[in-house]
Amino acid sequence: DLGHIVMTHLRIVAGDFEDAQVIALLARHFAAMRSTAPEESCHVMPLDAMRAADLDFFAAWKGETLAGVGALKRLDATHGEIKSMHTAAAFRGQGVGQAMLNHLIAHARALGLQRLSLETGASDFFVPARAMYARDGFQPCEPFGDYKPDPNSAFMTRAI
Repeated sequence: DLGHIVMTHLRIVAGDFEDAQVIALLARHFAAMRSTAPEESCHVMPLDAMRAADLDFFAAWKGETLAGVGALKRLDATHGEIKSMHTAAAFRGQGVGQAMLNHLIAHARALGLQRLSLETGASDFFVPARAMYARDGFQPCEPFGDYKPDPNSAFMTRAI
């Protein structure tokens, strides 16, 4: 299963919201997520909201090409949320998502967080994402934070 292979020579660094590749990939992510569910069920974070102080954003680079993005939002002193995980189409199935998830988990631990949660889609489009999270110990959970129950959303959590 390629999802278990962590891509070599992948550099994960703090993301730059002014970088043209970052802006373009986040725009594709936003459009893709908006296409999967009604607007009220879509919790994709707009670029301006990602600049918040309680969010750490990372970019995964393969050479000079942006391979993926991901973010960690602090909900409180011990609980964080995985946000805006997206792998560029050309890099899907090559372990970029897993590498980013590993990075976000390590970053959360370094911040002293004890739990990570996430909201993802419930449709078939999100089966690979839910499978990756499940392999990493994320379990289905009730809505957390400001989320409400929604048949288009799947909520997952794990202790770290």
